[in-house]
Amino acid sequence: MTSIQQRAALQSQIWKIANDVRGAVDGWDFKQYVLGALFYRFISENFADYVNADDDSIDYATFDDNNIPPTFIDDAVKTKGYFIYPSQLFINVVKTANTNESLNTELAKIFAEIEASASGYPSEQDIKGLFADFDTTSNRLGNTVKDKNSRLAAVLKGVAELDFGDFDASHIDLFGDAYEFLISNYAANAGKSGGEFFTPQHVSRLIAQLAMHNQARVNKIYDPACGSGSLLLQAKKHFDAHIIEEGFFGQEINHTTYNLARMNMFLHNVNYAKFNIQLGDTLLAPHFGDDKPFDAIVSNPPYSVKWIGSDDPTLINDERFAPAGVLAPKSKADFAFVLHALSYLSPKGRAAIVCFPGIFYRGGAEQKIRQYLVDNNYVETVIALAPNLFYGTTIAVNILVLSKRKLNTDIQFIDASGLFKKETNTNTLTDDHIKQVMAVFDSKTSIDHFAQTLSQEKIAANDYNLSVSSYVEAADTREVVNISQLNAELKTTVARIDQLRSEIDAIVAEIEGGKQA
Repeated sequence: MTSIQQRAALQSQIWKIANDVRGAVDGWDFKQYVLGALFYRFISENFADYVNADDDSIDYATFDDNNIPPTFIDDAVKTKGYFIYPSQLFINVVKTANTNESLNTELAKIFAEIEASASGYPSEQDIKGLFADFDTTSNRLGNTVKDKNSRLAAVLKGVAELDFGDFDASHIDLFGDAYEFLISNYAANAGKSGGEFFTPQHVSRLIAQLAMHNQARVNKIYDPACGSGSLLLQAKKHFDAHIIEEGFFGQEINHTTYNLARMNMFLHNVNYAKFNIQLGDTLLAPHFGDDKPFDAIVSNPPYSVKWIGSDDPTLINDERFAPAGVLAPKSKADFAFVLHALSYLSPKGRAAIVCFPGIFYRGGAEQKIRQYLVDNNYVETVIALAPNLFYGTTIAVNILVLSKRKLNTDIQFIDASGLFKKETNTNTLTDDHIKQVMAVFDSKTSIDHFAQTLSQEKIAANDYNLSVSSYVEAADTREVVNISQLNAELKTTVARIDQLRSEIDAIVAEIEGGKQA
């Protein structure tokens, strides 16, 4: 099999396990156990590989817990961010999982000790609470201890049977792909709640390329509403040749999703020292004020969520919102996220943000914020995407590209709404679609029915409307009708109808004459 076929087979297998094992448990509720087991296996194998150090004579899984020197533990935590004793490794726990009557409590103890191993070290906050949603005592797993253990053992056994090969770069890629495959499938089946924490990979690729375009190296990359971390990791995947010097930063308001994002970083072999994911409300309790500015920002914030806005009079003095002179409406926080991102952007940086289309043409406070963005020359491009690209919503969203290093005051509009491949339940962007968008984004060329680059003055004269459809004329797909030809055809048709009527009348008259005779 090709590598693509192998990945497809592996993904099919892992999704089958996820569904078979959960039984009557809702898939959304059960996702933490499958994702958590995959994560547990990965960090176990990653840690064992670190200890074995490519020496075939060493097998950490066979070591005695009591013979591990404290100095070794100290060095390991400083390097990997956590420590796992040999008996706690996934491979050893799985061996007795089917017969272990204390499996659920032993797993809880192992997870607690892995997290505790980082206590007092720089990695403490990156490890703390990682297994919080892998609740081995939850009634979701069953009403009795026996039922819980049975289902836990089945999950562990299923994940153990997945063939990722030897622990190397391709092994890590397969693990990361499997994790994101699971997350995307859970998101696709979870409706709106799933779409809020996962940006499909094909859209993430476009957003990452827009934010990183023509930047050979960036200091760091940031997502103020990072969900499960998919956008940040697309930047890592697509730009391995680039240098992201200080790593990946993100903030997430949902605790479960925050844990998914941190797990996702580890599963893609991002060392704890190279990522910083924080929990909290980005708009009201932002992190990373001491870490800004960022050379690249990517984001798919929640669309039109409510926030406190003008009910908190101190927010108008917040350095993120004050320059615009007005706050985003209380019922629609979209521009609050945009202004937050802009304030964290470096002088050489670029931000690519998924936005609800309404913010680009509505009046009131949103119009005033658009005026601020346009007059200060922060808007580089607005891109209209096809509908039904995201989980949980069928709307056609836009991507707003902000830049603090524009060479002129022009603003580009791209209508990419016709670029999509129809799938079973959703549409997708292909690599060719992404290339088309990036090519015109780079050239800023105006192309009929696809892209227009206009002066700042024209945008201002149009009430600072930034809606793509206001500037890129849609192609007229109606069939061109030749009126003269149509009239000629009608004339011929009418003559033929008259002829047929005459012939029918003659036949009827002949029949009636025969009857009278």
